[in-house]
Amino acid sequence: MLLALFINGCAVEARRARHARQHAFINYHPLSMEDTGRLRLAVKDNIDVKGYVTTAGSAFLAGSNPPAARDAPCLEIARERNVAIVGKTNLTEFAVTVSGENTHFGTPRNRFDGRHEVIPGGSSSGSAVAVKTGMADIAFGTDTAGSIRVPAACCGVYGLKTTFGLVPIQGVFPISPRNLDTVGPLARDIPHLVKGMDLLQRGFASRYAKAVAAKPSARQIKIGRLYLDGTDAAIDKAIDEKLAAKNFHVVRLPESFKKQWEQAQKDGKVIAAADAWLSDRQYSGQKGVSILTKAVFALGEVEYHTSYAAALGRRAQWQRTLRDVLRHVDFIAVPTLQTLPPKFPFWGSSVVFELRVFGIQNTVGVNYAGNPALAVPVKLPSHKKTVPVTSLQLVGRPKGEAELLNAGRILESKS
Repeated sequence: MLLALFINGCAVEARRARHARQHAFINYHPLSMEDTGRLRLAVKDNIDVKGYVTTAGSAFLAGSNPPAARDAPCLEIARERNVAIVGKTNLTEFAVTVSGENTHFGTPRNRFDGRHEVIPGGSSSGSAVAVKTGMADIAFGTDTAGSIRVPAACCGVYGLKTTFGLVPIQGVFPISPRNLDTVGPLARDIPHLVKGMDLLQRGFASRYAKAVAAKPSARQIKIGRLYLDGTDAAIDKAIDEKLAAKNFHVVRLPESFKKQWEQAQKDGKVIAAADAWLSDRQYSGQKGVSILTKAVFALGEVEYHTSYAAALGRRAQWQRTLRDVLRHVDFIAVPTLQTLPPKFPFWGSSVVFELRVFGIQNTVGVNYAGNPALAVPVKLPSHKKTVPVTSLQLVGRPKGEAELLNAGRILESKS
């Protein structure tokens, strides 16, 4: 008996060591054998957890920030329910780059294709890897321009960007708190994503149950399909086949809406970059902050002085446009990424590479409007692609998270 416990203990430690090599966590505290029945929550390390330094993926903050005096308000329900917080997840420095690379804490490893390491996606890279590898049941991330949905797409998991203002962002390291920042869950399946959302919004589980009861099948759901230039044809095909197989009522959105979407993407990127500079420019001159992060801040300063006011001025019209479209369809469907996640260059990330990744994501226009959106894994023919799964993004109405997850339930179902 003692020998069996010893061998089992050694196996557990070996697994922990393997997990540590994934760089998913900055601080990791797996459950003891006595606590294995508890729900395991991972928290992105730009969200305050009492007693832990909030690093925001930064060597400078890791060495200069004191431990958080209190939890961020978004953790209140999790604490009430005695959910096990198993650690703080890794992220890109200050959550401002999109590939998922972190040179100080190590880049979370995404071995999704089984042969080559592709980017984990950022900035919630560690949160996506944590749920993909089974180190957590649910992870909280933040999403300013796609930072939940992009890593969800890269790692083949589910990620929910919540309605702007729905979940409190006090105690969250700021990028664009007045315009774009949100907190949301990632998980390996819809049931756990529902549990994650129920930890962020009181009464969500009952809202979700009502949404399921109201529209139990895909035939009752109308989806507006948006096609964008530059999208990999295999990705569009996989998404179309998935929607058709589930019997959703799909209509093609007009060319005029595509042009408005593309402008919203541009405007959202301007606001994200400029607000990052406005919120965090005090770190630009600090020792230990990466050249890549400083370059992002420099770009944001330029955007602020040249394009920021105009981009903000167009937001109300874009919100009206989305509202009008979503009067006629329940959701808008578009690939989360226009291509499969790329591999890192041999020499690591760069400004050019980060801009390339930023250019393939179809996410920031949703933040610009404030609507919720869900990233859903969709299988690709494995013999044709190195990564076997792409991602469908469903955009919903404000505060329509329950309806989005109901659609995700139907997409996930095997029937």
